[in-house]
Amino acid sequence: MFFNFLLIVIGFVLLVIGSDLLVKGASNIATKFHIPDILIGLTIVAIGTSAPELIVTIQSAFTGNTGLIVGNAIGSNFCNLLLILGIMALIRPVSIDSETKKIHLPFAIFSTFIVLFMCFRIGNQIPLLITRVEGILLLIFFLFYLFYLISLEIKDIVKAYRENKEKKQKGKSTLLSVFFFVLGIVLLKYGSDFVVDSAVDIAQLCGLSEAVIGSTIVAIGTASPELVTSIVAIIKKDTDLAIGNLVGSCVLNLLLIFGLGAVITPLEFTVAFIGNLILLLLVTSYVWGLSFIGKKNTLTRFKGVSLLLLFGVYLFMLFKF
Repeated sequence: MFFNFLLIVIGFVLLVIGSDLLVKGASNIATKFHIPDILIGLTIVAIGTSAPELIVTIQSAFTGNTGLIVGNAIGSNFCNLLLILGIMALIRPVSIDSETKKIHLPFAIFSTFIVLFMCFRIGNQIPLLITRVEGILLLIFFLFYLFYLISLEIKDIVKAYRENKEKKQKGKSTLLSVFFFVLGIVLLKYGSDFVVDSAVDIAQLCGLSEAVIGSTIVAIGTASPELVTSIVAIIKKDTDLAIGNLVGSCVLNLLLIFGLGAVITPLEFTVAFIGNLILLLLVTSYVWGLSFIGKKNTLTRFKGVSLLLLFGVYLFMLFKF
């Protein structure tokens, strides 16, 4: 037990260092090639910090532990939208840019609805299934979203390149920035492994179910890179990078994680998981709605407190029921 706790501490140290290198490398690359921070956050950083979820998905799919895949993906989204956004807002009020408000958050809501729709298709019986064909459709949706993000920013990228191609770029070299970025992902991967594996061992010793483990300990563990990366980014006032990372990770969990998992082996959704998906749809809509009320386009500290309280309610419901 002591050794597991020690590995958790070491894992979090690696997560802190890795996330700092990841943000530093991504920001330098964005500056060097005139790529907007929001695009980096919504694609490369989101995928990089979601590497633990991808690894858990592949391993669990091949071993038939689909409950761990579903619980991990849904739980990670609750962590992103309630726990991490809540903590970020407490540190500093978070501005929500217009693209995230008008496009990315609504797409996260749409992605949750699509997964629910697939579960409730005609003829589907409990346990509800997402088949391999539906998994391919989810992957297609993810690729559409990814290319759409790039198309939104391509004009700005080309314009910035033309305006600045004659200017000498300052800062770290491209090679060093790429090294920081890759090293950050490696440290995040191993740090998350230490946290998740040790936490699962401790949970199993306490007699918790696979669904609860996936939705809580594994989800929080695999969401740790997003948590640390977002906190580091907001401290450095890279708010576009922080918000983009979280929203991109939420869409990735629903489309890429579920899609990849279902392609390997059909995913089973119990009644409890369906209830969590419906709750996730409501929570995502609530976060989107917060940008319209009070101080518009801003997550204030008061709104952050409300998100953390909802996360507490979510945890209570998991262990209660």
